[in-house]
Amino acid sequence: MDKITLHVEGMSCGHCKAAVEKALKELAGVLGAEADVAAKTVAVTYDPGKVGRDDLAGAVAGAGYEVKD
Repeated sequence: MDKITLHVEGMSCGHCKAAVEKALKELAGVLGAEADVAAKTVAVTYDPGKVGRDDLAGAVAGAGYEVKD
């Protein structure tokens, strides 16, 4: 398992946090996601054999938020 922290723009409340976490956890290979609204980050634990950074960023974008490099 790998862990990555993504910088997410647009999160401003508990609903935002929940939406980002839910979108990531729905991906096959993601074991956990913990968003921090104040820091504008989400820490993701995932299986790199099943899912990659682009997949994670796509899930966040699909939820209406933007991953910054």
